[in-house]
Amino acid sequence: MRKRLVCFLFLSSALITLTGCGVERGSMKLANEAAVSERPDSVASATPVVQGTVTPVPSSKVMPTDISAPTDAPLSPAKSPSLAQTLVERYHKAVPTKWGENIPGVRTHLVTQDKVIALTFDACGGKEGSGYDEKLVDYLIKEQIPATLFVNARWLAANPDIFAKLAANPLFEIENHGTEHRPLSVNGRAAYGIAGTKDVSDAIREVTENADEIEKRTGRRPLFFRSGTAFYDDIAVDIAHDLGFQLAGYNVLGDAGATFNTEQVYHALIKARSGSIVLAHMNHPEKDTAEGVMKAIPVMQKAGFRFVHLSAYPVE
Repeated sequence: MRKRLVCFLFLSSALITLTGCGVERGSMKLANEAAVSERPDSVASATPVVQGTVTPVPSSKVMPTDISAPTDAPLSPAKSPSLAQTLVERYHKAVPTKWGENIPGVRTHLVTQDKVIALTFDACGGKEGSGYDEKLVDYLIKEQIPATLFVNARWLAANPDIFAKLAANPLFEIENHGTEHRPLSVNGRAAYGIAGTKDVSDAIREVTENADEIEKRTGRRPLFFRSGTAFYDDIAVDIAHDLGFQLAGYNVLGDAGATFNTEQVYHALIKARSGSIVLAHMNHPEKDTAEGVMKAIPVMQKAGFRFVHLSAYPVE
């Protein structure tokens, strides 16, 4: 009887132990299944979080793995050797369907109801003029009027000391007016008698080489690009966006390539409205741009307008 009792107690203890192991293993299996159910079905299905401002890419365009979507820091082929080749492969067969100053992707006004205006002045260089409108700039400094200056590589090369002073002045925001002051195209299309960039590689150089030079001299890479003549085709627009740049158009023609007289400049500027982007020039001191601007600004201020950098507000 005693032996039977000992055997019974031994068997009961063994059953309890085995049952406990089964419960523990079952609990572990359930926990593992729950953990798996909380994960994506595969690593490839996980969507990474990308920091910065990302421009959506149309579904017909596949972003290669070695190029980031446009961000607040425009890209440079000089720092990423594969970048230019990737863009050439992406666009070399693309055929433009649009051409002009105000095609989709070119930003023409500030997104705001505030009574603010962005004054932008191009410095073109070369045969388009490498002069410096000191009267205009001195007036902006004296009156503390912020402005965005679009500087071409040829103007920069002709005026390095002036450029350094302007770039060091917080009143002025320095942006990119291209390397050779050409319309931005992929087939050489001309505007105002100026031949456009001839292919994808040429368009990339036009955008990035001057941006590299400005960055080298200032420590800041331009955020905006404006082509020579402000003309683009739609493929070139996509290329500039893939390089991370915003394209700066305008909705107030301030001096028509520095051809307006004082009264024409004045009347153009006072038509500006909330969010207007004004295009004028600072490379023709012999023209009337300065006089027209100096006449218009007090009138605009009296009407309640103030002046801001192009980057102060979103643009579209």
